[in-house]
Order: sequence, then C-alpha cells, then structure tokens
Amino acid sequence: MINFDNIRKDFPILDSKVNGQNLIYFDNAATSQKPKKVIDSISDYYTNYNSNVHRGVHTLSMKATDAYEEGRNKVAKLINAPTDCIIWTRNTTESLNLIATSWAINNISEDNNIIITNAEHHSNLVTWQQVSKKTGCELRFLDITDGFNINELKNIFDVNTSLISITHMSNVLGYVIPIEQITELISGTNTKIIVDGAQSVPHMPVDVSDLDIDFLTFSAHKMMGPTGIGVLYGKKELLLDMQPFLFGGDMIIEVSYDDAKWNQLPYKFEAGTPNIADAIATGVAADYLSNIGMENIWNHELELSKYALNKFSSYDKFTVLGDNFSHLRGGVISFIHDKIHPHDIGTFLDQKGIAIRTGHHCAMPLIRSYDTSAAARISFYIYNSIEEIDSFFEALNEVEEYFS
Repeated sequence: MINFDNIRKDFPILDSKVNGQNLIYFDNAATSQKPKKVIDSISDYYTNYNSNVHRGVHTLSMKATDAYEEGRNKVAKLINAPTDCIIWTRNTTESLNLIATSWAINNISEDNNIIITNAEHHSNLVTWQQVSKKTGCELRFLDITDGFNINELKNIFDVNTSLISITHMSNVLGYVIPIEQITELISGTNTKIIVDGAQSVPHMPVDVSDLDIDFLTFSAHKMMGPTGIGVLYGKKELLLDMQPFLFGGDMIIEVSYDDAKWNQLPYKFEAGTPNIADAIATGVAADYLSNIGMENIWNHELELSKYALNKFSSYDKFTVLGDNFSHLRGGVISFIHDKIHPHDIGTFLDQKGIAIRTGHHCAMPLIRSYDTSAAARISFYIYNSIEEIDSFFEALNEVEEYFS
C-alpha cells in the first residue's frame, strides 16, 4: 500500500505558502515538482565531482561519466529499452525535431502522407507541417475530439502513409490513445510510428518493447526531473541508418581535414558537452518513479481524475473539454465556463494558493475548435489528493459567486 502522505514529504515545495495559502499544485501537465533526491543529486554533482564526461582519465571525470551513463541506464530500464537506444536531447520538442531532420526529410517524399491527430501539442503539429512543406507530402488529421476510433484511422491510412506521429495522452483532453491498435494496423507495412510520451511516460507504465513503436519522445521535467533535458528512444536499426542532427565533439570517432566518421550509438546524436548534471538527476527521477511503481502512480491518478470529472458533472456552467467517461483518460482535465474567462479563473484560484494552467495549452487549433481562445486546465500527479480536489471545487464555487 502506497503511503501518499509520505510521498508528499519528499517534495519541499509542497510545504510552501502561495499568497499566504497552502500550495495546491494542479499544473503537472506543464511541469512536475521535484523530490528532494532529484534536487540534491544536482547539487551533489556540482559540489563533489563536477567534471566533463567520456574523455577524461582523472577520477572526477570517470565518476561523472559513470553517473551520467547510469542515468541513461535508469531511463532505459523505466521504458524497457536498450540503453544505447536512449538519446539525450533538450526536451520532447527537440526529440521530435531530431526525427524530422535526421529521418523524415530523408525518407518521405511528395507521394507520401503523414498522419497526426487534431489534438497534438504544437511540437507534434508544427514539426510535421514543416516536413510537409519541405517534402511536398500530405499532412492528414485524425479527429479524436470524441475519442480515438481505429476505424477512422483506417479511413485515412493507406500504402503511402510513411509516418503516424501521435500523442500517447493528450495534454488537453486527457485521452489515452491505444497505441497497440495502431501498431497492429501498421504491422507488415513500411509505416513508422512516433509516440509523443510527454504526458504518458511520467504517469503510466510505458514499455517500448511491448508497444513495438519506432520512436518515443518525452521530457524529464514532466517526470519529476529537471528542465532542459529530454529523451529520444528509437529502434536501433533506424538510429543506425539516420544521419546526425548536430555536429561537433563527442559525436565523432575520427576526424581528418577532409572528412569525419560518426561515433557509435547513442553518442552519434549527442554533440558537444552534454547536460551532465541533469542527465544524472533524470536517472534519479526515473528511479524514484520505479520505486513507487508506475502502475501505482497510474491507478492513483485515474482515481483522482474520475473523482474530479464526477464533481464537474454537477456544474451547469462549466464544460469539460472531451468529457467522455467511456474513453480512458488520465489526470488532465481542461474546462471552460460559459461567462468567466479562464485567466480570471486562474488568477482567482492563485489567490487561494491553487496553481492551474490557463491558455491554449500549446494546442491552439484544438482549443479554437471549441469556439474559445483559451481554457483552464487542472492536472494531477502522485502527490495530489482527493482533499485537494475538494478544496479546488470549493474555490471554484467562490469563483462563480465572485464573478456572478
């Protein structure tokens, strides 16, 4: 049995006051809070063994290298991937751009098409818009407003579909996409699949081997790790065939004045001095999640989400975007009021110490499809509780009273 009170104690910021109120942090889809172990690991590196990795023979360099690569090992273990298929990037966005530059541009032509959904984060929309413009390929959209339907995907999928790039869990609607159905559909074809795991890897079990996906992208800062570092997983045969994204130190194995030879995986895609401290800290975060158990985290958030959705159903003037109880959805709930602007809701709640997100959530076309320019969003993590949700709805009642 997971003791959630003990888990909360691991996060120093959760004891803080905001505007004189106890902090209730419901903005986890934007970024998560960090346990003390993660914070301390960064300080420990810079305090005790700060050094560059891979090229040094002195003690500090070797210790830094071991810790840096152990971080990679821990991330690989979290998603059940080969360690040399884990590439450090800056974030999910850079991981997607790496695939676009190193794989898509060289493998997609004007005769092909790419499929994404209408609910993608801008990182997984604009990237493929640009590939479409550069290659002349068609960009097709799968409408998941009312949930994912494999038959609707079949209607737009054909032999010329080179790529399906899809969110695993929507950062607006909270829908969880059944990736297994997609990989079954494309099995035996030349179609590749990219899974945007920014919202799924931190919250639910993700096994790249079981899913049989070609690429997975995610960010450390949404999974209790630091900002400024992300992960790209790719199948080895694809990574070996891809050209480097950046050029310079550490991604080469031999250089002459005329040419260069690339390093082995994963270093071929990691040019220059890497983000050492944050790679180490990401490994600590991965360990922290694994020790709690991803299934435990997921079940807790499902309970919170179901509870909050049921509470919302009793409100007449609030509308939950994608409120579909028949579709599996994680701890992300976006909502609008028929009169009160989301920014006013967010500002009022902030005075109560409740942190939520307002705006278009980097999914502007989707938000506009609901005839609004912005929405409010609450999103949960393992350290959130039913009691906090009750406090949120009490404050929401005050919002309606204040603006009525």
